[in-house]
Amino acid sequence: MTSKRTFLNGQWRKLVMINYAIDPKILEPYVPFNTSIDLWNDTCYVSLVGFMFVDVSVLKLRIPWHINFEEVNLRFYVKYGNDIAYKRGVVFIKEIVPRPALSFVANTLYGENYETMPMRHSWVEGDDSLTVEYGWKKGEWNSLKVVADKTPVDIKPYSEEEFITEHFWGYTKLSKFRTSEYEVAHPRWQIYPIKDYEVDVDFGKVYGNDFAFLKDEKPVSVYLAEGSEIQVKQGARIK
Repeated sequence: MTSKRTFLNGQWRKLVMINYAIDPKILEPYVPFNTSIDLWNDTCYVSLVGFMFVDVSVLKLRIPWHINFEEVNLRFYVKYGNDIAYKRGVVFIKEIVPRPALSFVANTLYGENYETMPMRHSWVEGDDSLTVEYGWKKGEWNSLKVVADKTPVDIKPYSEEEFITEHFWGYTKLSKFRTSEYEVAHPRWQIYPIKDYEVDVDFGKVYGNDFAFLKDEKPVSVYLAEGSEIQVKQGARIK
């Protein structure tokens, strides 16, 4: 099999990952053709993830004002294949970015669901802590914030954090019987132990009525991953 050409190079850094348990029935309309929801310990997860996209190049070209930027996405987890051999992937409910050109290209050419909003972030190092915050504005400002230990630790095998961080494929629902698939390659990450967190998000306004209940839901878990260099491979169609 010929390997796919790399479409995008960059880094994902300081990923705040807020993870909720959700009824799989809520996600059924969003599940791409030929994929199925991926569970961990019989739990269906949806994750709100904020991070910095750093040093980005597309087909080895660096585009001015589109090299470093924030992203926040709401995502869930699927698998593609049979029970013996399958790929673990992510489906995005919505991806928020601060540049209109990013949304235009992703939505027009690739059938993604990007939306452009004003965004901001801060990373603050203290003597023994690291505070990371991401914000995006839709009417009012929404935000994710974590306070963590400064020293990262390895992700344990077969753990929840491994499940959340190691889905290496993206799947997009193009139509009832068409799905796009692409690979995201990166090494295993480390995570920073969490001391405290804050979530101030109007889920209904940002993501729609199906997810409004998350505003009052307590997360199952919260992570801060260091991230790494990543490569996004050119995609394929599943019919």
